[in-house]
Amino acid sequence: MAKNSVVAGLDRILTMELVRVTERAAVAAARLRGRGDEKAADQVAVDAMRAELNRLDIKGTVVIGEGERDEAPMLYIGEEVGSGDGPEVDIALDPLEGTTICAKNLPNALAVIAIAEKGSLLFAPDVYMEKIAIGPGYPDGVIDIDASPYENIRNLADAKRVPISEITACILDRPRHAKLIEAVRNTGAAIRLIGDGDVAGVIHTTDPDETGIDIYLGTGGAPEGVLAAAALRCTGGQMQGRLLLDTPEKVARAAKMGITDPNKVYRIEEMARGDVLFAATGVTDGNMLAGVKFGRNSITTDTIVLRSSSRTVREIKARHQDLDKF
Repeated sequence: MAKNSVVAGLDRILTMELVRVTERAAVAAARLRGRGDEKAADQVAVDAMRAELNRLDIKGTVVIGEGERDEAPMLYIGEEVGSGDGPEVDIALDPLEGTTICAKNLPNALAVIAIAEKGSLLFAPDVYMEKIAIGPGYPDGVIDIDASPYENIRNLADAKRVPISEITACILDRPRHAKLIEAVRNTGAAIRLIGDGDVAGVIHTTDPDETGIDIYLGTGGAPEGVLAAAALRCTGGQMQGRLLLDTPEKVARAAKMGITDPNKVYRIEEMARGDVLFAATGVTDGNMLAGVKFGRNSITTDTIVLRSSSRTVREIKARHQDLDKF
């Protein structure tokens, strides 16, 4: 592959290389589906993703990873990956998005990664982020994180030219969202509650006809927010996020990462700038991607890979007959 970045952005050959990275992590995690061991499933996914990343001709820095350096032995924030040749890139990743989902063999567990030119991804601490997101095809300004749920859902319904009753919002099923859930139900919109995996929840807004999800609302992890923003950048979606820095310790951690305004609302272009590549492979069956299938002589994977500069969306269903590579 090419050893340096091109004027238009990232080398497009990296697109297919990323597919291999998420495929390896997904297959590793899928072997432990339904076993009830979240930590073991996450660890094998981390090991597989790290090994594959280190085969890429990149100078990569993990900016969204498994945790801060003292919390994660591998793929921690700041870890350098790749061969050391090729372009300098930022990497956001979650080798197993939805560890609980995988452990229980429930829908929508994914292996996820995003790559962007160096300095292009938000360097976010592992705190909560308030999020709102919609898919592509709407005018700018349809959503506003400071507007009420009714205003956002009404504006989306107007932009879609449907009654509010035909809008479905995706929200994490958490006690902290009780008031939000009540407010959304009071609008007349439907709600799909998810138990885990808010990267998948946001990505589902990119194709409402397939997933039935029109808008994502609520709070979840900031690292997952940056990953979701990378995916939406590639499709033309809209997203806003605000870090919940509600203690002096969190404010101090954010400041070490260069975040000086704890109340700042980040727009999608501020979370994932420039040329962005994104890939996700299904671990368990889901609304958009099928989970890994183990056959007698082959393994089948289902991956979506996106690129922001061309707005290309590829779905790659692969049958792997060389099982030794896993």
